Amino acid sequence: MIDMSDLAAAILARGNQTRFLRISSWYGDQLVADTLPVADATASETVVRADTVPERLTFQVPRRDRGVDYTPIGVQHPLAANGQRLKVELGVQTGIRDDGTPNVEYLQRRWYVIYESQPTGDTVSVEARGLLWLIQEARMVSPYQPSGTFTTAIRGLIEPALTVVFDPALTDRAIPAGINYDDDRLGAVQALLTAWPAEGHVTEDGYFSIGPATDAAAVSLALTAGAGGTMIRANGDSTRDGVFNAVVARGTTSDGGIVQGVSYDITSPAAIGSPFNDLPVPLFFDSPLLTTQPQAQAASVTRLATLMRRSAESYDVTMVPHIALQEGDRVTLTTDLLDGVPGIVETLTLPLQAGGGAQSLNVRRLT
Repeated sequence: MIDMSDLAAAILARGNQTRFLRISSWYGDQLVADTLPVADATASETVVRADTVPERLTFQVPRRDRGVDYTPIGVQHPLAANGQRLKVELGVQTGIRDDGTPNVEYLQRRWYVIYESQPTGDTVSVEARGLLWLIQEARMVSPYQPSGTFTTAIRGLIEPALTVVFDPALTDRAIPAGINYDDDRLGAVQALLTAWPAEGHVTEDGYFSIGPATDAAAVSLALTAGAGGTMIRANGDSTRDGVFNAVVARGTTSDGGIVQGVSYDITSPAAIGSPFNDLPVPLFFDSPLLTTQPQAQAASVTRLATLMRRSAESYDVTMVPHIALQEGDRVTLTTDLLDGVPGIVETLTLPLQAGGGAQSLNVRRLT
């Protein structure tokens, strides 16, 4: 959840709100457009937490506005795809000033890099991607052999494209010799995070933040349907596809021995011995970064927790837009069928302007 004042939080919780959108364009450290003239109800943000680059932004602007031509011609044009980054801010009206103008509290939603701008008729359609796109497209031209520790290896893969920030709760450790990654830079980062174990995400300020892989944070937002609530409806779904109730993590010691860690699901509806299946349904995970049994065990625990999150009951939620809600946030769902069910936001689509309609979420039940 993006930080905001108590007043803004109370206004958003009521659902009756006046929102404002501000998108600025930057080329390097230079501001090239303070506020883009986004056409009404065209701006939308979609985030899929499981994707390698989770965030996507789309909007349209008039081809000409107040004497400015927004056809993306020129290296430093605000809508050119030459490294231009977009800063997206959403505001909520918190009152009226003495001069009659609205008092607006802006929240920084996130940063994007322009992927494509296409003029069609009198408009220009813009698509932008989350900042991890910079890492995904930067495939390595020669094999990468990390040395040092997990911290230095990840910095070597990501910086200076993105600044990496590590949670002090993580325990750094040495990278075993002989590790080699071919050309997938972002894949190498994900392999390191999985084996550490840790999780990373791009913050609203544009940093790549890495911390312990856990869903243990407190519930951040209550979503309630009916009178006085902000949720319009919630529909559930269920599947056996991709459901596992055990993880086997394997690695290799420095002298060639095999180490293994195994974790079992004994609590969720898919637990071993439950009606789901009396037998283990395992996922096998091998990594040369695991060189001791405790490391393999920790990796199996983290991977199982991720699988349990993704295979839990899923709810599609339609709600009044909440400009501070992000993927990974904890929520509770209360409807005529759900009584304060805890969940985590896995995907979201947020219309960034008034008139853009309702916000949609996919929420996975926390077990």
